[in-house]
Amino acid sequence: MKQAAPRVMLPLFVAMLVGCGEGDRGGAAPTPAPVAGRVEPDDEAAVTNVADTPFTLTDQTGQPFDSRALRGKVWMGAIFFANCPGPCFRENQAIADILRRIETPDFLVVSLTCDPDNDTPDVLRRYAERFEADPLRWKFLTGDMKVISEVGQKTFFLPVEVGVHSERGVVFDRQGRLRGGYHLLQPDRVALLEKLIRDVLAEPAVPAATETEAAGAAP
Repeated sequence: MKQAAPRVMLPLFVAMLVGCGEGDRGGAAPTPAPVAGRVEPDDEAAVTNVADTPFTLTDQTGQPFDSRALRGKVWMGAIFFANCPGPCFRENQAIADILRRIETPDFLVVSLTCDPDNDTPDVLRRYAERFEADPLRWKFLTGDMKVISEVGQKTFFLPVEVGVHSERGVVFDRQGRLRGGYHLLQPDRVALLEKLIRDVLAEPAVPAATETEAAGAAP
């Protein structure tokens, strides 16, 4: 029997983390665009994971953000912190550019700080303003570091430590399935990331079961 081992890739992610982020890998060979049901990101993982662990954190407006708001949406997750000396700004500028080009409300971005002690909602609000972020479409989240680490690993499928994080954007479809991830500091990877988002948005939405159907399925 074949055994799936989606979580064994985490040590590989951790091994690539350096300082504020992972560092550029400009010499890496191009990665094929992901296809439905598979993950073929820069990170050498080829597994399917589902972001089905619920969480609640606080956004840049000081309001609680419930992950159930992501249901039925195509969304991208990324990790950063406001005092990051350089890579995070470039990472978030790439995200801002993608959001300007993809204007549909069906696509959201969730950026998770890995420095919650310093990144209060007010700090995140001012940081988000630097990118003209629409708080309805781009959530900057903070909270307890233990919860953030859990969200990083169980929802984003990326390791998170204080001040240390991945520089990938990871994309999830309307069913919460991880579809791929690309490095946000490399223009060719950002182009592939944007293509992936557009491809996933173009897929038909799976209609939710009606209350009648749900009742009929009950024993």
